[in-house]
Amino acid sequence: MNLRVTLLILLTLIIGLAVVIATAVRPTPAPDHEIYINGTVLTMDDADSTAQAISVREGRIELVGGAEEVLELATDDTHIIDLRGRTLMPGFVDAHGHFPGSGQTVFSVDLNSPPIGEVTHMASLLERLSAFAAQRTDGWVVGHGYDDTLLAEKRHPTRDDLDHVSSDRPVAVVHVSGHLAVVNSVALEILGIAASTPDPEGGVIVRDPASADGRRPNGVLEETAARAVWEHTLDLGLLDALRMTTQAAEEYLAVGVTTASAGGMPMAVAKLLSALSALNQFPQRVALFPLFEEVGEQLLAGEQTLADFSGAKVSVPRVKIIADGSIQGYTGYLSEPYYMPYKGDVSYRGYPSVVREALFRQVAGLYQRRIQVAIHCNGDASIDDGLDAIQAAMESYPWPAARPLIIHAQMARRDQIDRMAELGVTPSFFSAHTYYWGDRHAAIFMGPERAANMSPARWALEAGVRFSSHLDTPVTPMLPLQGVWSQVERQSTGGVVIGPDQRIERMPALRAVTIDAAWQVFMDSEIGSIEPGKRADLVVLSDNPLTAPDIRAIKVDRTIIDGATVYVRL
Repeated sequence: MNLRVTLLILLTLIIGLAVVIATAVRPTPAPDHEIYINGTVLTMDDADSTAQAISVREGRIELVGGAEEVLELATDDTHIIDLRGRTLMPGFVDAHGHFPGSGQTVFSVDLNSPPIGEVTHMASLLERLSAFAAQRTDGWVVGHGYDDTLLAEKRHPTRDDLDHVSSDRPVAVVHVSGHLAVVNSVALEILGIAASTPDPEGGVIVRDPASADGRRPNGVLEETAARAVWEHTLDLGLLDALRMTTQAAEEYLAVGVTTASAGGMPMAVAKLLSALSALNQFPQRVALFPLFEEVGEQLLAGEQTLADFSGAKVSVPRVKIIADGSIQGYTGYLSEPYYMPYKGDVSYRGYPSVVREALFRQVAGLYQRRIQVAIHCNGDASIDDGLDAIQAAMESYPWPAARPLIIHAQMARRDQIDRMAELGVTPSFFSAHTYYWGDRHAAIFMGPERAANMSPARWALEAGVRFSSHLDTPVTPMLPLQGVWSQVERQSTGGVVIGPDQRIERMPALRAVTIDAAWQVFMDSEIGSIEPGKRADLVVLSDNPLTAPDIRAIKVDRTIIDGATVYVRL
């Protein structure tokens, strides 16, 4: 490549970067002093107290109390905000998600089915992919969010289906769970997957039983077999990565999320987040959980520390280990078989993504290095392995400050919740599962008895286990109040209550997306509640979530970070 071509490429990147920066989220500069009055303030402090007004000075909360008391601090330069009867509370904290993954529509076509999207048949899935391929003429053709159980055909697409989209470009579609991918024949060649390729540890290359020897890959890749796909589909150009991040930031701000989570995002994306945060290209705080498989060995060897991945508003509180898969993908690891047999196998229980011995070694190594751990466990057999690994690490390397986290803990049994209480383990429940998949968990995956206790927040409250609630975005849309509603109501898309005995009250459900979520990411001394000295990360709601008839109908009218308004509903 000659110098002239190189300079042209650099100039193009600089111009593109300037365009993205010019259109990035820009907060309104915060006045030195603001007072919010004439509303209900839900503080989320230890007493769950309410107030009438607050004073914010230089981005931090100065005083919380009655209107007269707070107004005594006002001067001619004070900016007074009249809440007009609305509710002020801490900004929402995303306990676990994949920021900025919701911005992937920049480079990937949405294949979700109702209630999230519109795809109901294999033909419409392939039509969307083909139309997207015609618009985006270079590189991989990527789709996301398909759900085989919501398609009329009740099956995954295959390589042969995707070959109709393109026979000369790689095509990949990601299952709604994020734990499976399907690729076409060109992509299989690029990935080096053939009939003779063995299944990787912790994953499955699904085969076509109707092929000559029953070994021909049908394009469906489960768990670790699908990981190589992300290396290609998330190998983004600078402009795509920037657009994805700014789009996601805007989406999060519009629903009141002031602290996002980037759990298990590839390190290429993680490094970009730190750089963009340093350039003030998005206002949120981000809790990044790098994957053990990417950084673990270097951390255990002392070659890197978590601080190497942080920067500006991006902190790195934990390392994430993916111990199993997803229930709706039939890859969650259970102690008892799935309700509806998988491929006719009545004994099928799923499988671990990390074998038990390796999980023990990884968790012990992190404890020895005093690195906080988050373990993704959906099935109860996986939760057993996770808790066993944590207990063994605690015994070998006692660490009172450890705050081990189980991500999802979806099928946790009562005895496991009690054990979490004994070990000091905290779960983050994906409670909106009851809405998006509750009917199918009861009818297909788990059966009615086990489904009734999925994401068991009531058990956690009774056992004194502190927990959070998350949306796992982009698996489901970033709607914090949907998560709150799901813990309170536990209704499915079919209007059925999935486990009425696991419903909880509104206040603990609100704490699960504010102070308790902040505690899980070690930010509770700075954010998560409205108390003097804390950062003014706030949200103004159209109604009071403690009393509103429908929590999901509440609108976010204003989002504030460090006292600066970053979103106002028009």
